Amino acid sequence: MLTVCNRLRRALSAFAHARKGNVAITFALATLPVVGAVGFAVDYSHANSVKAAMQAALDSTALMLAREASTDTNSQLQTNALKYFQALFNRPEAKSINISASYTTSGGSQVVVNGSAQVPASFLGIIGYQNIPVTGTSTTKWGSSRLRVALVLDNTGSMADDGKMTALKSAAHGLLSQLQGAVTTNGDVYVSIIPFSKDVNVGSSYYNANWIDWTDWNSDNQNCSGGGGWGGWGGGGWGSFGNGSNCSPANHNTWNGCVTDRGNSNSPSTSNYDQNVTAPSTSITASLFPAEQYDQCPVAMMGLSYNWTSLNSLIDQMTPNGNTNQPIGLVWGWQSLVGGGPLSAPSMDSNYTYQQAIILMSDGLNTQDRWYSSQSSVDNRMYNSSGQGTCANIKAAGITIYAIQVNTGGDPTSTLMQNCASSSDKFWMITQANQLVSVFNQIGTNLTKLRVAK
Repeated sequence: MLTVCNRLRRALSAFAHARKGNVAITFALATLPVVGAVGFAVDYSHANSVKAAMQAALDSTALMLAREASTDTNSQLQTNALKYFQALFNRPEAKSINISASYTTSGGSQVVVNGSAQVPASFLGIIGYQNIPVTGTSTTKWGSSRLRVALVLDNTGSMADDGKMTALKSAAHGLLSQLQGAVTTNGDVYVSIIPFSKDVNVGSSYYNANWIDWTDWNSDNQNCSGGGGWGGWGGGGWGSFGNGSNCSPANHNTWNGCVTDRGNSNSPSTSNYDQNVTAPSTSITASLFPAEQYDQCPVAMMGLSYNWTSLNSLIDQMTPNGNTNQPIGLVWGWQSLVGGGPLSAPSMDSNYTYQQAIILMSDGLNTQDRWYSSQSSVDNRMYNSSGQGTCANIKAAGITIYAIQVNTGGDPTSTLMQNCASSSDKFWMITQANQLVSVFNQIGTNLTKLRVAK
């Protein structure tokens, strides 16, 4: 027994001092951390990809929940959060998915959505890690953000063709519905509507306002007696002709509410009142809004409002008539956002941030303004080759411009409207009237998309 023990002792001692097999053993042991590092990199990369997909789905889920959170019960909120997330998250390898949502109004309304899942490990299992946990969270806040939108809508005669006016009304109603759906409290969203042709209609009830210039209107609209004289309408219609008669301006209460472009009556290049929202002054005639008895006057505009019934009613009243003057519609859209003349803009609350946008929709190229019947001349008042004009001024004021050209007649793409838009993704050129509904829906989605805060 002692001999066996001694032999075993000697054998173990010899093994301990042996060097011939250590290279293989050392290599095998050294390989383990290398394999582990490679496996960790592969599994971590996969888990990170799942995490990115989860975060995108959580962001979208939070945005969708924000539209309904104020009216959902907590149970409905949880159910809808999981439903929306599962529709958006397409990573079947993720297991044990858990989604929770909460809605609070403290410090501004917000929805918080949290998510977690387990991603099976392919390599790390050899060192005991069967799954890698991934988590994400998204917070959507909207209580501190408010929206003001001006709809500048072409009401010219060509809108009667190819179903364009019908499509515009449908699209505008849909957009108003989207904007109304983004409201938690009255005042969160204001909308103005500016129908335009060659002129815009501020409303005939303002005939006693001191911001109107009656110079041309008085000359063009005369009541004459004796000597066979006559008077007539302006705005492309008659002019006055006394022929020895006794003539006087017609009563201003017969005015139909139309105004044309601001500026010097015979020399637009000497002022730029038609390109800005400078407040009218009785001491500067060019700054006043010139009355015109335009016989194709569009329906009266509406300033910023959240009276959704009245806004929708105005859309229904629009009719196609007259020539195209996009600049006057655009500058009045801007005017509606800041107030002035017949329009009032509610003051901005310093506790909120504000987004302002103008949606310009037109089906044709410019044809006539107060001074010109040349497209290029009208265009230059809106945006010229030097990058100046109404569009540039609006964008410099921090207002986003969306521009939509409805081109059912094979006109060239409007580079003017392209340049006027705030960016290339905010210009659309469509060839079928019914595409307006889709475009307005895209804009509405963009406008009501609530900022993902975290």
